[in-house]
Amino acid sequence: MLIIFDGVCNLCNSSVNFIIDHDKQKCFKFAALQSDVGQQILLEHRLNPSNLDSIILLKDGKIYQKSDAIIEILCGLKRIWHIFCIFKFLPSSLRNFIYDNIAKNRYRIFGKTDTCRIPTPDLRERF
Repeated sequence: MLIIFDGVCNLCNSSVNFIIDHDKQKCFKFAALQSDVGQQILLEHRLNPSNLDSIILLKDGKIYQKSDAIIEILCGLKRIWHIFCIFKFLPSSLRNFIYDNIAKNRYRIFGKTDTCRIPTPDLRERF
């Protein structure tokens, strides 16, 4: 499974760190939306490469965006995080309304870096 995230967003980078810490089976790999790989995958799946407001999960050839991506990621982490699968039953319009408001204000609330993260040598295989 590949997570495509905003590489300059502090909230997104913190989320990636959380996933890395809790993904004991190392199921997830990562690419920044701004990276060549991220841009290529967006184009392959007919997504707008200039739209950097959504986390994207590529799982079994299927694209998940916004709250759907977050729920699939949390469900994939197993253990206690699996409980968040229950949110699949909420209407996506409600979930995405909340997601969009956070995404719209993420730089103002959480900040932004000038460059995408550079993985440590032990994490390089996952990026």
